Amino acid sequence: MKSVLEFLGFVALVQGVMGLVQEFTDWEGGLVARIAFLDDYGLFASVTLLVLACALFAAAESRKSR
Repeated sequence: MKSVLEFLGFVALVQGVMGLVQEFTDWEGGLVARIAFLDDYGLFASVTLLVLACALFAAAESRKSR
C-alpha cells in the first residue's frame, strides 16, 4: 500500500508541476490542460494537485513498510 501511495503522489506531483509550467509558459502538456471543465481553473487545479501530492507522501510515510 505504501508504494501505491508513493506512486500516486509522484503522479500528482508531476501533473501539478506540469500544470504550473503550462500556466506560466506556452508549453502544452499535462493532464490539467486536457480536462475541459478546468479551462479557467488551471492554476488552482495545479496547486491542488501539489497539495494532494504532499498529502499522499505524508500518508505513505505514516504507513509501515513490510
